[in-house]
Amino acid sequence: MSLPREFPDLTRRTLLRRAAAAGLLATPAAGLLAACAGNEPDRPSSGGGAEKSKDNPFGVKDGSSVKVVIFNGGLGDQWAKEDKAIFAEKHPNITVNMSSTQKIKTEEQPKMATTPSDLIMNSGADSMDRSTLINEGAIEPLDDLLTAPAWDSEGTVADSLLPGTVADGTQNGKFYVVNIAFTVWGNWYNAALFEKEGWQPPTTWDEFFALAPKIKAKGMAPYVHDAVHGYYPRWALMASIWKAAGKQAVINIDNLEDGAWQVDGVLKGLEPWEKLVKDKLLLPGQLNHTQSQQAWLDGKAAFIQVGTWLKNEMAATIPPGFELTLSDYWSNPDDVAAKDVFAGSGEGFVVPSKAPNKEAAKEFLRAVLSKKGAARFAELTKSLASTKGSGDNVQDSALASANALMKQATGDLISVKFPDFYADLDKESQNLSEELMAGRITAKQFVDKMQAAADKVKKDDSIKKQTRTA
Repeated sequence: MSLPREFPDLTRRTLLRRAAAAGLLATPAAGLLAACAGNEPDRPSSGGGAEKSKDNPFGVKDGSSVKVVIFNGGLGDQWAKEDKAIFAEKHPNITVNMSSTQKIKTEEQPKMATTPSDLIMNSGADSMDRSTLINEGAIEPLDDLLTAPAWDSEGTVADSLLPGTVADGTQNGKFYVVNIAFTVWGNWYNAALFEKEGWQPPTTWDEFFALAPKIKAKGMAPYVHDAVHGYYPRWALMASIWKAAGKQAVINIDNLEDGAWQVDGVLKGLEPWEKLVKDKLLLPGQLNHTQSQQAWLDGKAAFIQVGTWLKNEMAATIPPGFELTLSDYWSNPDDVAAKDVFAGSGEGFVVPSKAPNKEAAKEFLRAVLSKKGAARFAELTKSLASTKGSGDNVQDSALASANALMKQATGDLISVKFPDFYADLDKESQNLSEELMAGRITAKQFVDKMQAAADKVKKDDSIKKQTRTA
């Protein structure tokens, strides 16, 4: 199966990318790399210098080693172990020291100015803020990776990637982040249950609100969501804003245009979520991502919104006969972009600027993005890789429903950039998303508060401004 573009802010931690996005500065005056300036000499490269070729475009030296850190979240880490074996097929004399963790920022950030790992999968709730990494010069531009030959296909690495993957990893005109997963977001339901009950999966908000009483009559909540991590509900809210107000409205939001949050379409996109909360259609309780997903699997709720890592993350507790099926976020009849789908690349790798073996780090990324590696990723995680064709030979109903959703997409893929651009605005959007879904603020208050937060960022000359055109 093949797909286009992250999405958008797109993959979890794009897919959990920044829950603690308060920034990388240890103190207001001390930057990430400047903190140790003068105390630590630059570390010479330990991995380059060999003759360059199609199979070794970065000249990685035999006998060298590369330290790779994997985020072990919803996608697990078995796929990375497969990539290690693929890498060894071409480079048996290069040692890959691989470790897995969920504490990326806690464990890796303190080493960035002195002895960083060579390659870091910067993902999860405890991830390092991307904009600060880039603005501090803490990570390496990887444009030469894009122009390198693809590992096991014709053309370059860039040629092998799904649309949007390069744009998702680009900032300030340079490519910094290699997103290896391609996520599709939407509303999940149990197709077996819906068939048994004779329920038609809704495509519009009106259809959902008409179905909700029937669901409640069966003792189920119509909806459940992660009420702990604010980026989860924000995905759904921003998808609804895009559908209702259109692509340009979200581009204006990302570009901090005056009044961008307060146009009519933005509020219209959020009002159904306010109604869902007011009508008490949410499962009660402050559940986190895995708790809410388990409640859904246990039949306590009919719908949950999340990305395509869901099946892999919950594989151990999926009941027999439960048919995980992904449908698009619901729209309103007069939405200007009702068929646009929220999908894109995420789970990003970065190479620290002070890494001792950048050459091997980039070569390992070539292996990760290989056709073989991407196919194993899709097979193991039941989610698409950002390499074209990763899911073509995977027989899985959940993945098939995501592919079907992508084929129905008629316009642009939904993408949101401000969480990557501005850590403070990211944090505020998460907080306000939680408040809206808890019923503590209205949709109108949400847009007013987001506009105020955006205005504050725009007026702060100390914050480097970013723009998007597409």
